[in-house]
Amino acid sequence: MGARVTRAFRNFNLENRATREISKDRPAPAPRHAVARPGPRPDDSEIQEEIRRKDDKLLALLKEVYVDSRDPPVQVKDEGGIIPSKQQECRLTKLGHLSDLDIPSIPKGKISVVEVLTLLNDHKLSPQTWTAEKIAKEYGIDLKEVTSLLEFFIPFAVEIFPPKDKKVL
Repeated sequence: MGARVTRAFRNFNLENRATREISKDRPAPAPRHAVARPGPRPDDSEIQEEIRRKDDKLLALLKEVYVDSRDPPVQVKDEGGIIPSKQQECRLTKLGHLSDLDIPSIPKGKISVVEVLTLLNDHKLSPQTWTAEKIAKEYGIDLKEVTSLLEFFIPFAVEIFPPKDKKVL
């Protein structure tokens, strides 16, 4: 019922209201921005003369500039049309029991996650055999990185704290 009342008020005197709205004077649009005077024509003789004229001061400054550039050696496309990229030195990974997850070759100075977990486990089980020097030599990474890896990366340490109410033997 409420919709009927609303519709009646909305449609009341609709034609007169529409006519009144249409017959109103529209506001005048804002004045347009003044157009700048068009520039000189390209066929103007003064402009052509200005373009061809040499400036001695600028030429003297230009002669003082010395640029030395060395282009990289030109790479020739091979028969396949592909430019050969710089080959990185890679090493084969130490494939363990997780060989399905491992990648076949790694750039020198880098190590895979599987190798990290393997070397950390080996070092934890026998630290006298797997020293930082031996690991660095075996995997081809810096000794400094190996020592920081062994010191700060400890994924296998599990500490169980006894409850405070029980006595510790």
